[in-house]
Amino acid sequence: MSEKRVFIFGAGYSGKAFARANKGPANIFGTTRSPDKFEAQRQAGIAPLLFDGALTDEIGDALEKTTHLVISIAPEEAGDPVLNAAREAIAQMPALEWIGYLSTVGVYGNYDGAWVDETAECRPVSKRSVMRVGAEQDWLQLGSDIGRPVAILRLSGIYGPGRNALVNLENGTARRLVKPDQVFNRIHCDDIAGALWRLIDSNTGGIFNVTDDLPAPPQDVVAYAASLMGVTPPPEIPFDAAQLSPMARSFYGENKRVANAAIKAAGYRFRFPDYRTALDHMWASGDWRDGEARSPMKR
Repeated sequence: MSEKRVFIFGAGYSGKAFARANKGPANIFGTTRSPDKFEAQRQAGIAPLLFDGALTDEIGDALEKTTHLVISIAPEEAGDPVLNAAREAIAQMPALEWIGYLSTVGVYGNYDGAWVDETAECRPVSKRSVMRVGAEQDWLQLGSDIGRPVAILRLSGIYGPGRNALVNLENGTARRLVKPDQVFNRIHCDDIAGALWRLIDSNTGGIFNVTDDLPAPPQDVVAYAASLMGVTPPPEIPFDAAQLSPMARSFYGENKRVANAAIKAAGYRFRFPDYRTALDHMWASGDWRDGEARSPMKR
């Protein structure tokens, strides 16, 4: 097997989980906007580079040798920051085999709780999701133009060590907002990593919902975490009475159940198919508090 060289634009929470799951001969480069984050990236197994919207010589040199490109930066009103800065460089990458773009299930918009799969019409509600649809199309077009497979990974609500209902209960920020019939899907960061590696190993393109098997009301997740901790869950708050930011309120304006058969058909098996399995594991292993401090031996 030839050595993979992976470059991640925007190697944040999910990117670090991906790097920690590296089992094979792969070198991983990743960008951040702040040198303060370099050490955390190094600890995850990433060679860090600065990217603030401009292509640097260092990034250009790394792209020259990159075989697999992952984009985990949200689009802006001016377009996709990576394409704006590096479209020409990416189009000329001599070793490039595959491109992966981390998107969101928000592109589907609201389906009033009905199931959606990758064939469902994208009818985004929020401005950020409208921009995501545009960015997906731009990356798919670039792949078509240069003859490289592009995988679009549509992610649901991301959680994992350091970002979960157990942490929220501990620090007092957990709330049980109740909106009748509202459900959300979720995805553990280790399953994002696993799905990415599966698609990279096979150079598979296409559109994939990377999401769990159990869309569920958000208040149920908090209650389950509280039962694990042996604490009383916070009281239920009717959604209409809750004080929420416009962005938080907009999330509740989209209600759907997201199916994940395509990524399973590509050969991926979820480590955490539902929130109970994941919370059980994090609570038992003790790695729920801080994603940065996990030992590779715990994987």
